[in-house]
Amino acid sequence: MRTRLRKLHTGGRAFVWKADIRHVRGERDCHRCIRVRVWGAGKNSRALQADLLSKSWGSPWGACAADGAYPQPEDVRTLIEYALAHGWEPDAVGGTHLLTEREHTAFELPEFLLTDRLRVPSAPDPTERVIRAFEAANG
Repeated sequence: MRTRLRKLHTGGRAFVWKADIRHVRGERDCHRCIRVRVWGAGKNSRALQADLLSKSWGSPWGACAADGAYPQPEDVRTLIEYALAHGWEPDAVGGTHLLTEREHTAFELPEFLLTDRLRVPSAPDPTERVIRAFEAANG
């Protein structure tokens, strides 16, 4: 299956991005997680990578089974602008600039939080963070 690359313009330049649907296990549930990768200067440029944890919670079928969260272009634009302000150099050759939960705890999008759980299985359990974010958004 081919991955669809999408184009996005922000800050006077073009970026190419893709988003892969994945899942992470928490102690109380499975959570939808989207790995976003962005390139700003071709396939050999330094990629931006962020694992976005869906804030969806409370489905009777479980979060993994019923969650349809997927980042919109405005989410990716916000991610790019944040990463640029925090040291991402898209014109550099090679490597990956990671936006991690550990280093960017305060960053969140309307429907997503950052998580390290995809890359580091021993990273903090996402379930409590998802529940808190869901309750804060839905009062």
